[in-house]
Amino acid sequence: MEMRADLLIVGAGMVGSALALALQNSGLEVLLLDGSPMSVKPFDTQSTFEPRVSALSAASQRILERLGVWEGVISRRSSAYTDMQVWDGSGTGQIHFSAASVHAEALGHIVENRVVQDALLDRLHDCDLGLLANARLEQMRRSGDDWLLTLADGRTLRAPLVIAADGANSAVRRLTGVATREWDYLHHAIVTSVRSSLPHRMTAWQRFTDHGPLAFLPLERDGQQDWCSIVWSTTPAEAERLMALDDEGFCRELERAFEGRLGSVLSADPRLCVPLRQRHAKRYVAEGLALIGDAAHTIHPLAGQGVNLGFLDAAVLAEVLLHAASRGERLADVKVLSRYERRRMPHNLALMAAMEGFERLFQADPLPLRWLRNTGLKMVDQMPEAKALFVRQALGLSGDLPELAKA
Repeated sequence: MEMRADLLIVGAGMVGSALALALQNSGLEVLLLDGSPMSVKPFDTQSTFEPRVSALSAASQRILERLGVWEGVISRRSSAYTDMQVWDGSGTGQIHFSAASVHAEALGHIVENRVVQDALLDRLHDCDLGLLANARLEQMRRSGDDWLLTLADGRTLRAPLVIAADGANSAVRRLTGVATREWDYLHHAIVTSVRSSLPHRMTAWQRFTDHGPLAFLPLERDGQQDWCSIVWSTTPAEAERLMALDDEGFCRELERAFEGRLGSVLSADPRLCVPLRQRHAKRYVAEGLALIGDAAHTIHPLAGQGVNLGFLDAAVLAEVLLHAASRGERLADVKVLSRYERRRMPHNLALMAAMEGFERLFQADPLPLRWLRNTGLKMVDQMPEAKALFVRQALGLSGDLPELAKA
């Protein structure tokens, strides 16, 4: 039997789920499908931390609040951070950012991806949106003015508009032949959670080492501030060596690389090692098709901005579609969908370029570039207005914001 909808969202991850919720009560027949069971397990606040976390900006928080999701995040587990300390491990340059500099309560929240995902799924199950679990996409082709999707179990779906929210290895992007620009950073990221002997003081810490950036992101459990999520970007050979160490050896290497800023590293949870690759779709839209989140762009984890870009994609696309629907326009029209692309692509490209330049500058060995980055860090640290501008950007308080993200 063939299922029909006005709009199909492929991928019920954080970004796809947010888009579906933003389109509830729109009068559109929305179907959200995912290869997972889309079930929510009871959350144990004493459980170990998940290795994958996101640094949610104030803009992302507003979006989740307006979608009725934020309360579900807070009731599980999240860690606000008020300060950020960044320094060059090969020099003397450092810079400190503070939420107080822009009269904000926090710079953001470090939240496990599973927590955000479960809070979104809770809301989805309370809505009248169509949910299709255990639905793995096998084929996709044009059929008249529609897309015809075939699932692994033989079921078929038809809709004039398909949204790809199925992640960095998007099946929709592959099946529809959307071209991308991509390159390998020749770095891997080791991610895990660690316990230190000194509290993190609600501060996100980042040191630029000779091999790559090392971030300690604050986590909190039962009011205790001695846990951090780490993201350690390094060369493949060094990553292989670090992954082969036992827990005690890894903790000692980590403590040394972090210059003991939080005292001793007492313990570490199981580690993951993820190859780093940047990818950007040449177009976000085509007739009856739009890409959002990691399906459209993946970015270096240097600034923890990946999911924030995705939530803004979802909020802008929802706004474009709702406005078009209110005017009686055909939502699948590439002219309508291009309004989303025009608003999001320049912002995403600018941030990706900035992060790429930042990463390359801190990986540079020549003495003049080392002098430049150290001098630059010192100068900016003494310029309150410049730092406040960086903070507002990190909070998501500037630029072309969708209504869901505005204060």
